[in-house]
Amino acid sequence: MIRVLRDFSTGVGLLGQGFGLVFRSPKLLLVGAIPALITTVLLTGGVVGLAVWIDEIAAWVTPFADDWNEGLRTATRFAAGFSIIGAFVAIGLLLFTAITLIIGGPFYEHIAETVEDTHLGGVPEAERVTWLKSAAVGVRDAVLLVGLAILCAIPLFAAGFIPVVGQTVVPVIAVCVNATLLGIELTGIPFTRRGLKLDVRRRTLRERRAVTLGFAVPTYLLCLIPLAALVVLPAAMAGGTVLAHRLLHKQIR
Repeated sequence: MIRVLRDFSTGVGLLGQGFGLVFRSPKLLLVGAIPALITTVLLTGGVVGLAVWIDEIAAWVTPFADDWNEGLRTATRFAAGFSIIGAFVAIGLLLFTAITLIIGGPFYEHIAETVEDTHLGGVPEAERVTWLKSAAVGVRDAVLLVGLAILCAIPLFAAGFIPVVGQTVVPVIAVCVNATLLGIELTGIPFTRRGLKLDVRRRTLRERRAVTLGFAVPTYLLCLIPLAALVVLPAAMAGGTVLAHRLLHKQIR
C-alpha cells in the first residue's frame, strides 16, 4: 500500500512537472491551447444539446418505468440521466483529447520534442513523424480507446441504477477507468516517435498502474472544469511525455 501511494504521488508530481514546463515556456502553453480551443468550440454543441434534452433521453432509455408510480419513476430516470451524463462526459473527454491531438498533431509533437530534447536528454532513435502519420495513428488509437470506453460505460451505466453504490462507488470506478484511457492517449507521441505501437504503450503504463493513475486522474478531473483543458492539456502533454520517457528508460523506481 505504501508503494502504491508513493507511486500515485509520483504520477501527480509528473503532472505538476508538466505544468511547470509549460508555464516556464509560454510559447508551449499557447501552442498547446490552440487545438484545444478549436475542439472546445466543436464539442460545446453536444454538451448543450445533452443538457437541453436529458429528460427526454432518460425517458427514452427507461420505457419500462412508464407505468411505475411517480416517485419511483422519477428516481429511476434521475439515475438514468446521471449515468448518461457520466458516460457522455467520459467518452466526450476522450473524444475531446483524441480530436485535439489529431487536429494539433504538429503542435503536440513540438511540445513532446521540446520536452524530451531540451529537458530529458533527447531521443537518438526518434522517428520523424509526419502530420499525416500522426493523424492516422491518432484516429486508429482513438477508435480503439473510445470503443473500450463505450464497452466500460455499458456495465457502469447499468450499475448506476444501484441505490447509493451507483452514485458513489460507480463514479469513482468510472473516473479511474477513463483516466487510464486518457493517460494512454496523452503518452501517445513519445511512443510513436520510437516506433512503438498501442499495445506496447498500454503494457508499459499498466506495469506502473499507480504512477499512471497519479498522473491521469487529476488530469481527468481538471479537464472536467469548463475551459480548463486549454491550460491542462498542454501541461498534461508535457507531463505525459516525461512519464513515457521515464517509464521507457526505467527511471521511475
